[in-house]
Order: sequence, then C-alpha cells, then structure tokens
Amino acid sequence: MSTRVNELSFFEQVYEVVRLIPHGRVSSYGAIARYLGTGGSSRMVGWAMNACHGVLPPVPAHRVVNRLGILSGKAHFPGPDKMQQRLEAEGVLVKDDKVVDFHRLFWDPAEHLL
Repeated sequence: MSTRVNELSFFEQVYEVVRLIPHGRVSSYGAIARYLGTGGSSRMVGWAMNACHGVLPPVPAHRVVNRLGILSGKAHFPGPDKMQQRLEAEGVLVKDDKVVDFHRLFWDPAEHLL
C-alpha cells in the first residue's frame, strides 16, 4: 500500500481501493478491510460505502458485496434495483440478489494490489 493511502482517513482509504475494482468484477467488505490491515472492520467498510454517494471522484460502491456475493448494500442505492442494474450494465449477472459465479468475478485487493 502506498504512503499516500496511509495518510488518508479510513473512509478515503476504502474509496481509493474500491475505485480500483475493475469494471465487471466485485469485491467484498471483508477483503477490503483485510487489505487495509483492519480485518475486523468490514462493517466500517460498509458504512464507508453507505457514505460515498456524491463523493468525487465517484466510488463504484455497486462493486462491493458481502462475502457470499449477496448485494447486502442494495438498500442504500436510489431505488431497490439500482445496485443490480449497475452490476448488470457491467456484465455481472445477479440472481435473487446474489452475484452469479461470484468466485470467478471476485477481485481480492490483497492479490492484485502490491
């Protein structure tokens, strides 16, 4: 993790990582927390996602799901299907509020960011 990221607040650090999730991929609250060295703070990552609407540059919060691939944060989007619509616009199939083929689409920042 770069020195620049270390100087940012926790929410800003989360936003920096989430902005790096590739189009068409998803990550989890826990994976982001572990990458930031705060493995027990997945709920804080969720709170950061809830607070990111309107943050610039934009944060693709729709790409963050729970550890099972469930769209647990969908209630915090404008409209009950907005999170799913954004994922599907990127080619991510969602069925019954869960990412189909979650393990194949999962992006772990600990593996992809050095």
